[in-house]
Amino acid sequence: MARRPLPRILSNGGAQLARSRELARTAADGATDVLQPLITIARGLRRLAAAARRRWSETPKDRRGALLFLVASVVLVVALVPYGPLLAVIVLMAAAAWQGRDRPPAAPEGTDDTRTRRLQSLYEALVPYFSLAEDPDPLYAHGGGWEKAFPAYEFDDDGRVAHLVIRYPAYFTDGEAESRTRIEHLLTAKSGRGREYHFTWDEEANHLSVDVLAPLPTDIAAQRFVTAPGETVLGFTDPTRVQRTLPLTHGVEQRDVPPVVWRTGIRSTEPHLLVLGQPGTGTSTLLRS
Repeated sequence: MARRPLPRILSNGGAQLARSRELARTAADGATDVLQPLITIARGLRRLAAAARRRWSETPKDRRGALLFLVASVVLVVALVPYGPLLAVIVLMAAAAWQGRDRPPAAPEGTDDTRTRRLQSLYEALVPYFSLAEDPDPLYAHGGGWEKAFPAYEFDDDGRVAHLVIRYPAYFTDGEAESRTRIEHLLTAKSGRGREYHFTWDEEANHLSVDVLAPLPTDIAAQRFVTAPGETVLGFTDPTRVQRTLPLTHGVEQRDVPPVVWRTGIRSTEPHLLVLGQPGTGTSTLLRS
């Protein structure tokens, strides 16, 4: 009795899987090319909205009413002009397309090997935190390039990082305070101590923006401050953190500076924090963080 041959095990499964992946990748690239204008406009609208929110937060509260009135007046004029809404939509789409275009890294003039080595050092220091062995296409890897990880960067006159935008993988636990603190401490040490940094985490886009804060003013002489009863001026801070300013005299000129005010009495409804310390102990860094 003749033996029946055993069914052959398919040996070309790996080739079929690779072919399927190639077809899927080709289809994805084609869809991206077709939808590229929409993606560009959507990215531009998101950037315009972020700029509008930043402008609104930087506007003092006493000027927001005038700003709203100006915006409402512009909207009313556009609505009354013939073809005004259509032209407004066209202008908005054009602005969104311009803002959403792919921008090359903002390389500062005179980028030299020292600055490149600084960026490469930051990149290598972030590899243990932003990489996994299971990642098939890691953004961070030892010996890799920093160009994709740092889409924008700026240096100060001393050649140190003044502004840096960092991309990180989606699996990084940016929602945990401990993970974020480790990254912030690392960047502070690698970017140069003795300066104060502001970290902005964009969890939706997986971006981290690092900005060096300008030194607080130290040339304000003792004078009579314009305050309400029960208020005491403790010092001065960044313009973006306080919506109120005080007129100060500096030599022969006057300028408006945002104060840090301590309130007492019935007006002290907001929580207060008073930090005391010797110069150089980090009190300003704590209050500005």
